[in-house]
Amino acid sequence: MRNLIQDLLTLSRASRVDFKLSQIDMNEMVENVRAELFDEIDGRDIEWKLATLPAAEADMGLIRVVWTNLIGNAVKYTSLSEKAIVEVGSLPAVATDVDLAESDQVFFIRDNGVGFDEAYSDQLFGVFQRLHQGTEFEGNGVGLATVRRIIARHGGTVWAKSKLNEGATFYFSLPKRIRIDE
Repeated sequence: MRNLIQDLLTLSRASRVDFKLSQIDMNEMVENVRAELFDEIDGRDIEWKLATLPAAEADMGLIRVVWTNLIGNAVKYTSLSEKAIVEVGSLPAVATDVDLAESDQVFFIRDNGVGFDEAYSDQLFGVFQRLHQGTEFEGNGVGLATVRRIIARHGGTVWAKSKLNEGATFYFSLPKRIRIDE
């Protein structure tokens, strides 16, 4: 219950907190988030494929929440894999099939976990929406809703691609020049 309340507070703050834009070293942020997850990954066989990421202009605290949720989910949903593979990278906006500004920065996290049926992908980013049973994987269905809210507030987009039992890839875009949606 405490985790649910904390997650709901984080979701609420994502809409109300004042922006403090700064240049973020996304490589350093990803490393810091991985270090925070050490207890969860200790003893697991995880292959990390970390590309060099571009810096981004965004609110550091909010973007940390995004990376924490996405990397945490990759770790969680690969827990049944004998050897987990988690890849973090970026790509040009024109390399996606999503309608983005050409100058947008796109970041992704890909895993070889349980994945999900894309027929239900519209449910992923809603509050309390889960595509796996709570008995299979811990969680409360608030994390991805928080990610969506934070990225939308930055003027970006979030989406996912997956096949059941073949892993998932979560993407988010950030505009080069942030327009803050209050």
